[in-house]
Amino acid sequence: MNKKHQYYLFLLMLLCSLTTGCSETRSVTQGKWSLSYQNGINIQRGQEKIATNMTAEYRLEDETVISTQAYKEPSFSVKHIMDQFGEGKLWTITYTSQLLPTLTQHFYVYEDFILTDVCVSADKGVCSNYIAPIVMEHANAALFGQHQRALFVPFDNDAWVRFSSHQLPDTAMLRSYEVTALYNPQSRHGLVIGAIDHDVWKNAIELNSSALQLRAYSGVADQLTRDKLSHGSVKGQQVTSARMMIGLYDDWRMGLERFAQANAIVTPPRQWEKAMPVGWNSWGALAFKVNHNNSTRISDFFAQELQNRSFANSDGLLYTGLDSGWNNFSEEELKDFADRCVKNHQVPCIYWTPFTDWGKNPEREVPGVEQYKYKDLYLYADGQPQDLDGAYAIDPTHPAVKTMMEQTHDLFRRCGYKYVKMDFMTHGRMEADAWYRLDVTTGTQAYNYGMHLLDSIFSDMYLNLSISPIFPAQYAQSRRIACDAWNKIKDTEYTMNALSYGWWIDGVYQYNDADHVVLRDATEGENRARITSSVITGLYITGDDFSADSMAIARARLYLTNPDINRLATGRSFRPLLGNDERSEHVFVRTEPDGTIHLAVFNYTDQPSVFRFDKQLIPLDGDKTYTVEELWSHKKIGIDDVQTIPSKDVKVFRIKAV
Repeated sequence: MNKKHQYYLFLLMLLCSLTTGCSETRSVTQGKWSLSYQNGINIQRGQEKIATNMTAEYRLEDETVISTQAYKEPSFSVKHIMDQFGEGKLWTITYTSQLLPTLTQHFYVYEDFILTDVCVSADKGVCSNYIAPIVMEHANAALFGQHQRALFVPFDNDAWVRFSSHQLPDTAMLRSYEVTALYNPQSRHGLVIGAIDHDVWKNAIELNSSALQLRAYSGVADQLTRDKLSHGSVKGQQVTSARMMIGLYDDWRMGLERFAQANAIVTPPRQWEKAMPVGWNSWGALAFKVNHNNSTRISDFFAQELQNRSFANSDGLLYTGLDSGWNNFSEEELKDFADRCVKNHQVPCIYWTPFTDWGKNPEREVPGVEQYKYKDLYLYADGQPQDLDGAYAIDPTHPAVKTMMEQTHDLFRRCGYKYVKMDFMTHGRMEADAWYRLDVTTGTQAYNYGMHLLDSIFSDMYLNLSISPIFPAQYAQSRRIACDAWNKIKDTEYTMNALSYGWWIDGVYQYNDADHVVLRDATEGENRARITSSVITGLYITGDDFSADSMAIARARLYLTNPDINRLATGRSFRPLLGNDERSEHVFVRTEPDGTIHLAVFNYTDQPSVFRFDKQLIPLDGDKTYTVEELWSHKKIGIDDVQTIPSKDVKVFRIKAV
């Protein structure tokens, strides 16, 4: 063979390896990842198999479900890519048929994870409300074996829903929303699978451990997504699922944090250049009894007694907020309260629910847009208004909603408010018979439309979501990690359940929010536990009536002024140490930039508990000497000392290398 022929052969081989359907592209490798095709997709990382003969599927408008197995031999191509996730390879598998739409699988293979999606296309158009990029009928048995756990992540935080970690293979069926992890809590080795796109679909991962089946798909709608209807259909010449991430990690906690980072790359968190909010909210104790008199007295109490004793954020400010009930104030009273807050070196905060009608009067005219009645705004299911949490859901795409947003923002701005707690957001993401905008066909599309308006109209204000879906996350600086929580140890345990398995959510928002801390009518141990649950989660917001409640005032002076505890409220959530409890972990850890380790150890029970420092799990360097201080009592202890945690209480340890 002469040099000319060798040259052309080299070009042919290069072209084949990069862009063509040659047999070499039936497999692809990148770093430790190996993917291949043989009657389905085989996925392996290093020596560990994840899937064998993995398929994909979609549902047509006539309810027919079509799998990749319905097609003949596909074609393949592979090319090098460099994008926001890094350097990798894109492996494309195309399935064609004269009778069926074209199905295209994409695998974006990077160093530490894979992204995959499915596109269904046809010249005459496609209509689907279900696409599953990942269908494992024969997943690696080790993923479902003894000592393995599967993570349930709820769609939203309404109705006191809980995260949970289920022991496998005891749990046969599990549906988790947007993401899950299959992991061993002792070794921490685990698989993370989840959606990184939240613009069109609601996504889920379903497990059947007894049958070794796993399915990740776009198009879930059920009771826990608060839906009465099936997921809306997406129509077009091509319909594409959300991209699903597959990652295998030595530490499942790192995997979920990496999942959060991938989501934040797609839609960066709403920016906030100031310090994390610390403050007070009226709902905790006052609720609808809030008025101009008691709220102003509370603002003064903080200014006179707590702000100069470490209860403020690192900017030296307190965020003082009116919750539901502020509509009983006149505009003059609203402005006067805000002015008082500013005078007291506080940021005035307020509350709104943009996607609800609490009056539930369909014939009532919409204020400011009297050409519409509320019945024109409702999200209907089978012709009936949708009632959730005692309010009718309204259509985020209706022009009257935009007008109400503008009017509400103008009122808040005129009065001087800089922070808004937005509540009952899930109402805006419900599936419906139809939306005002004809180009919107799913609840997620409608929600994104409404949240984009909210973000742009309230662009000069901090937004904190209360009852809301986890995703999409780019429209607010923070989100409450769980539902309402008050003062008792059960409230602390419930909040810590969410931190146990949702701490990583502070990677898609600036901060998590543990809800308002209430001190009244609880033991001192419960006070310490509830305060600790807040400072290790994110926003640090109290909620007592400090205008009249003498017990709350005394407890605030005692427990809200511990500088060592208050300094923990940086906004960076603590991690669970293990993740081996179905309900809530009791040990949480955070390593500071200077190497200091903080450890919070809770006791949710009625009896004292014993705790020993596990030097491997924390982890500690066996060659170093450590000092340990308990931050509530300020006692110095030894790293080998056995610690007793009183019932319904907490201890917080600061561990430093000498």
